[in-house]
Amino acid sequence: MADAMSLEIAAEHERILREIESTDTACIGPTLRSVYDGEEHGRFMEKLDARIRNHDREIEKMCNFHYQGFVDSITELLKVRGEAQKLKGQVKDTNKKLQEEGTEMLKTMDELKQCRLQQRNIATTIDKLMLCLPALEMYNKLKEQMKSKRHYPALKTLEYLEHTYLPRVSHYRFCNIMVENIPKLREEIKDVSMSDLKDFLESIRKHSSKIGETAMKQAQHQRNLDNIVAQPVRTGSGKKSKKDAFKVFNMEDMSSSPVSENDSGIIDVEDEGDEELEVLGAQDLVDFSPVYRCLHIYTVLGARDAFENYYRKQRRKQARLVLQPPSNMHETLEDYRKYFNQIVGFFVVEDHILHTTRGLVNRAYIDELWELALSKTIAALRTHSSYCTDPELALDLKNLIVLFADTLQGYGFPVNQLFDMLLEIRDQYSEILLKKWSGTFRQILESDNYSPMSVFDEETYRYITGQFPFLEAELEKTFPRKFPFSEFVPKVYSQIKEFIYASLKFSEDLHLSSTEVDDMVRKSTNLLLTRTLSNCLQNVIKKKNVGLTKLVQIIINTTHLEQSCKFLEEFITNITNVLPETVHTARLYGISTFKDVRHAAEEEIYTTLNQKIDQFLQLEDYDWMATESSEKVSDYLLDLIAFLSNTFAVFTHLPGKVAQTACMSACKHLSTSLQHLLLDTEIRQITMGALQQFNLDVKECEQFARSGPVPGFQGDTLQLAFIDLRQLLDLFIQWDWSTYLADYGRPTCKYLRVSPTTALTLLEKISRAMKDTSRKNNMFAHFRKNERDKQKLIDTVAKQLRSLINSHHS
Repeated sequence: MADAMSLEIAAEHERILREIESTDTACIGPTLRSVYDGEEHGRFMEKLDARIRNHDREIEKMCNFHYQGFVDSITELLKVRGEAQKLKGQVKDTNKKLQEEGTEMLKTMDELKQCRLQQRNIATTIDKLMLCLPALEMYNKLKEQMKSKRHYPALKTLEYLEHTYLPRVSHYRFCNIMVENIPKLREEIKDVSMSDLKDFLESIRKHSSKIGETAMKQAQHQRNLDNIVAQPVRTGSGKKSKKDAFKVFNMEDMSSSPVSENDSGIIDVEDEGDEELEVLGAQDLVDFSPVYRCLHIYTVLGARDAFENYYRKQRRKQARLVLQPPSNMHETLEDYRKYFNQIVGFFVVEDHILHTTRGLVNRAYIDELWELALSKTIAALRTHSSYCTDPELALDLKNLIVLFADTLQGYGFPVNQLFDMLLEIRDQYSEILLKKWSGTFRQILESDNYSPMSVFDEETYRYITGQFPFLEAELEKTFPRKFPFSEFVPKVYSQIKEFIYASLKFSEDLHLSSTEVDDMVRKSTNLLLTRTLSNCLQNVIKKKNVGLTKLVQIIINTTHLEQSCKFLEEFITNITNVLPETVHTARLYGISTFKDVRHAAEEEIYTTLNQKIDQFLQLEDYDWMATESSEKVSDYLLDLIAFLSNTFAVFTHLPGKVAQTACMSACKHLSTSLQHLLLDTEIRQITMGALQQFNLDVKECEQFARSGPVPGFQGDTLQLAFIDLRQLLDLFIQWDWSTYLADYGRPTCKYLRVSPTTALTLLEKISRAMKDTSRKNNMFAHFRKNERDKQKLIDTVAKQLRSLINSHHS
């Protein structure tokens, strides 16, 4: 076992020795450590020494083998040494010379080195400066742009500086200063651009009226052109031309625009002629670049929403100011025009902004403002137009509103509500016209002489027949000719036509159909006839102390005006081109109006005649206690009959029925008044002599009725007006009580129209008169026998009459 271990140790030492021989000396440390780590390093040293001796013997053998060559080499080296000494001397001499000359060269080389260093530093400096110069130039350019207030280019320069140039020189201190200033510059640009926008908004508010005036002039010019080419329907060409004038806002174009940012926003056009304004669009009067610049600046700065909100808020405030009408706007048309110009100017600007800024304002915002404007404008017009009393101003206002509506419609705004409101103003206009024509009619009626017109030459005749349709066959063929009507007939007829023309004027340009226009004209004319003219005629008729001649002439005049209504129908048909047979076409109420006026005049004639009769009756001076009649008709009655005869002679031009009715009415009233006079309660006593005188006067009235004061009565028709009075007087004068009492209640009764009450009243008056007379004549004696018998008869008849009255009541 011990031999085996000895063999292992010997083998291990052998391996280590081979490793030492073959391994690099730098890596021999681990090998030697393995020897010292073991316990047999003594034996290893012995082994190592034996290996060294073996190598020494090998070296010695090798040297002995090469010895002669070695000797030869030494000999050669000795020879070379002498030559080397010589060479060494030459080298020293050469080195000395080289050192002497090299010193100058080294000095020059040091100088060259220094120059090369400086040159490299300069090149490096130039490179760095070339890198910094663009940033510095851009910053200087930015400062110049800020100084000249070209803020949009300045903002663009700032973007390039921040994102392109400063990152290249970010390690320089000046770059850090610039970077710190960039937010401040942005805020400065933002604030200055907002200030420019505020100036623009203020300027645009002040000049909205000028913009609106130009837009409305262009709309008027376009409408005139449309009328020239006879376009019956308004086309959309105007709208198209306005939209073609819009150019979508381009940021690049704006950045290179030479327009100064100090512009107020309004191009100076004070010196421009009207022709130039016709060429320029209303939006061309405005420089919108402050809005575009500010919009883009805020967009780039990420604050577009804030800008949009601010712009819309400010424009809403301006809209409310624009829509506030002046308190005295209704006084002149110019105030209305200024009000409309401001509104049009406002919406022309907003419409242009809508089409050129891509979202600064949207359609919903515009529609909201327009709805507000419509409601405010319509309310203002309703209020202020109600103060208008001048038809010319109302018509001019209507034309201005139509132009206002057409102008805004050309920019795409809906204006139907304005035209609806114009129909309301048209009603006011009609009322104004009616008031004006009421005054005109009153003046015509007051200035008329109410006598038939006479003409003395052909020219005057043609003039009158040109004013009023009249059939020539009714007049004489030679001059002077006399028309049956008075002057107010042709004047009133002409004024009715003028009113129709005035009504038609308001309906122009309202985009109404011919039927609607015709209907409106007819309704207005009907109001003129049925209300205005009728009231004026009624007032003349009802005027205090109006004469019968005047009333007769009014009836004649209204008859001719009634006949002219068909010509008014034709006149309206001709100017509106709507046939009267068209469905829903209104008819003129002139015929019924003039009939009503004529009937009123007739009634007034009847009333006036009755009043005149009453006035004559007030002159009666009957002696109700007369013992006998005077045998002659009373003077007051003769005067009354003469008046009635003259009056009825004037009725020759009246329609026969009117004259007959007036005559019959007068006779009935006279009969009734005489009967009331006879039965008057204040008259307590009537003698038979007084009754005879009264009977004489009644006979005169009957004679007047028989004379036929008005032609057309058949037989004794007019006399029947006095039948009640005649039967009453016959009963008492003939004292035919037996017949009255026997036949009472029968249809064939002779005194059918005498009632018991009337008979009793008159009988009691006669009875009282008889008693009073007897008492005076026979104060101390008894009644004569015949008087006593008559008194008994009166008492008996009175008793029977009361019995009839009581039975009738029961």
